Amino acid sequence: MSVFVLATLDTKGQEAAYLCRRLRALEVDVRLIDTGCVGEPTVDADVTREELFASGDTSLDELRRLADRGKAIAAAAAAARKRLLREHAMANVDGVLGIGGSAGTTIATAAMRALPLGVPKLMVSTLASGQVRQYVGDKDVLMLNSVVDILGVNRISRVIFDEAARAMAGMAIFPRDPEPGDHRPLVAATMFGVTTPCIERARAVLVEAGFEVLVFHATGGGGQAMESLIEEGLIAGVLDITTTEIADELIGGVLSAGPHRLSAATRCGVPQVVSVGATDMVNFHARDTVPEKFSDRIFNEHNPTVTLMRTTPEENQRIGMEIGRKIASAGEKAAIFLPQQGVSAIDAVGQPFDDPQARAALFAAIEEHAGNVACCRIDCHINDTEFAIAVANHLIALIRKTSAGSSAT
Repeated sequence: MSVFVLATLDTKGQEAAYLCRRLRALEVDVRLIDTGCVGEPTVDADVTREELFASGDTSLDELRRLADRGKAIAAAAAAARKRLLREHAMANVDGVLGIGGSAGTTIATAAMRALPLGVPKLMVSTLASGQVRQYVGDKDVLMLNSVVDILGVNRISRVIFDEAARAMAGMAIFPRDPEPGDHRPLVAATMFGVTTPCIERARAVLVEAGFEVLVFHATGGGGQAMESLIEEGLIAGVLDITTTEIADELIGGVLSAGPHRLSAATRCGVPQVVSVGATDMVNFHARDTVPEKFSDRIFNEHNPTVTLMRTTPEENQRIGMEIGRKIASAGEKAAIFLPQQGVSAIDAVGQPFDDPQARAALFAAIEEHAGNVACCRIDCHINDTEFAIAVANHLIALIRKTSAGSSAT
């Protein structure tokens, strides 16, 4: 098994070679992959660019003829992803280490995100101190700030490269703790600060019933991570109480989980109980970052860096339509629970986002578009104990019914 180092060897050859020497000095087996396309490599690779692109959809000669940097980066990312998936399928990957600027980071992290959780992934990048969600995605990618540009080995970059080599060597060489032998079925749940009491109580019910609960913070990346684990077949049931990411996707907030949020469980036939937690809000950063078009809206400054905007009845209708349509084909493996007294801690009597009209529009749209999926209105608040127990018990029943049906076949 090996640690794979990914770099464009026409521009980052000497730096990649230094990293490989440091890893080998730490007794790590290394394989260097050249992901470059345009210039000529300055050091030898274990996997040449010709070999790498030969397994992709576009040849190296064709990419050079096109002379399109964007297409070359996309092709290199696809080829690197395909190569590492193949190596991982043969149990050859102890870890992946990438170095680069925007191009190198795009290429290497695309390959890293294709690998399962637990495979060490470390990216030394000039972009690591900024917004890195597009590179990390929903996987366990470590981003290390290069501090200086990746051009030569100097008194600063040497420190960073040595740090990267030691970190990767540690992850690759030292064994992980043995699995604790916990074979309880996994339930995925979504939570926000304003729905925490509900999830805490529901989790207790699920744990008592013999499930292990993974809670995902509904901040965009959390929803994406949950959907990814559902797709991988790891999840037995979904308690999707906090669907606020749908509001951000439709209305333009900063915590969207993308257009495919709320799709995986239905597509994979995983039992799910869905609710409308925190759909009363769209999330922005500090108040002065809110787009001008929303200037006349109702806001709640959650903290100096988080501003919440109350969704309108018209927006709630759109959110309800989206939720209903996405769940409709789940049939008997899903249910939607609607708390009539409020959908978040600040959507309650006396709270700043209390709006019965908006809730009514939300609930009516869901019921209209949910097909034959059961919609259960409960005359309580989402954070009431009664609601938490009801959603947890219903999910338990759905999981057991599905499991019994599978056993019968």
